[in-house]
Amino acid sequence: MAKADGEIVIKKYANRRLYNTGTSTYVTLEDLAKMVKKGEEFTVQDAKSGEDITHSVLTQIIFEQESKTGNTLLPISFLRQLISYYGDQMQMVVPSFLEHSMKAFTEQQAQFREQMTTAFGETPLSKNLHVPMQLMEEQVKRNTEMFQQAMNMFSPFLGAQPPKETRKAEAKDIDELKEQLRNLQNKLDSL
Repeated sequence: MAKADGEIVIKKYANRRLYNTGTSTYVTLEDLAKMVKKGEEFTVQDAKSGEDITHSVLTQIIFEQESKTGNTLLPISFLRQLISYYGDQMQMVVPSFLEHSMKAFTEQQAQFREQMTTAFGETPLSKNLHVPMQLMEEQVKRNTEMFQQAMNMFSPFLGAQPPKETRKAEAKDIDELKEQLRNLQNKLDSL
């Protein structure tokens, strides 16, 4: 069975090897990560039982990506908050919320790229990126506020303010993001 409904099937064997039935080759987690980045759809099945283990394999890819690069995508405060939702009434709501948030972020990223193309196309020498960077920073703020409002709506007993430690961690994460944006803008301005 090479494909199911146009999706590539990856078989995971007991020896932890992954076999791409679409190309009839063995692949690595890194290969699967590249397939995801290319937008290729696949499912991972346990070779013996036929059980769909795509979720656990994708989680393993995220773990490897987070541990092997110095640039993590998931801030500690986010990970702590996510872990706190396991076994909570929010566990049922969080996956769809995150899915919708990532879809909105992807759409906003496409708009940002268009703005960057316009900025570079209009003034290739000056490369004024201040406005697009400011727009991106504002969008991150709006997304964060929207997430907090949604979480407060579903968890009315948490109160309006998160614990002081969480607020400090969030402020630190926001400051780090701002610094990264400033550094990126400075690098682009110097080009």
